[in-house]
Amino acid sequence: MIRLTNVDYTYPSGGTVLSDISMHVERGKLIGLVGANGSGKSTLLSLVSGLFSPESGTIQVGGVMSPGYEKRIRSICRMVMQDADLQILGATVEEDLLLGRTRNADAESLARSMATRFDLIEAWERPVQTLSWGMKRKVCLAAALLDDPEVLLLDEPFSGLDYSGMREMRAMIVENKKAGLTQMISSHDLECLVDLVDELAVLDHGRLVASGPPEQVLDRVREHGVRPPSSWSAGLGIVPWDGGK
Repeated sequence: MIRLTNVDYTYPSGGTVLSDISMHVERGKLIGLVGANGSGKSTLLSLVSGLFSPESGTIQVGGVMSPGYEKRIRSICRMVMQDADLQILGATVEEDLLLGRTRNADAESLARSMATRFDLIEAWERPVQTLSWGMKRKVCLAAALLDDPEVLLLDEPFSGLDYSGMREMRAMIVENKKAGLTQMISSHDLECLVDLVDELAVLDHGRLVASGPPEQVLDRVREHGVRPPSSWSAGLGIVPWDGGK
């Protein structure tokens, strides 16, 4: 579903962000992209989503190539950024979920259904600036899933969430996985993610330094600036977060 081959990326202002990245993600898999702050996780997601183009190398998403066809990639791939305020464009929940869509009964019905799924329907006409951080994150997720993407990219989705918000986010990720959606999720904290993923990919200073099933990777993450889950450090293996709730 996703294939990166020898991908390099340098910011226009200078400085290499990613170097010689090659990886493959099968359709329907959930990949955890981990690394310390500044390791290149967000940039990698932006490349996969078609927001950025590689300086060298190639990216294929659903058989669509970048560089060259980033617009087509953006039609099948949705990214939810870490900062919801940068992504929400509508003045209300209703306006944001219907933005760019032909306003008719079918479109509004689908948007309301998605708002209900994310417990946003009671905030349907509320100004987005009055919403909590967690609710804003849900607005972004709802908008992304309304487009029925083949790939969903989540950048630090647990950042800034309280306990309840983290449980809701995990439930949404599990629901997407059961539906067969391909997902890549970046995080600098493995604690509430590791029991969900099929594979981990570890970035360190713009390089892919380890990848594979979590059980094969976790012993190496500490040397690359990522703290292993407490259960792993205690010799208990990978256990469900919050007792699997």
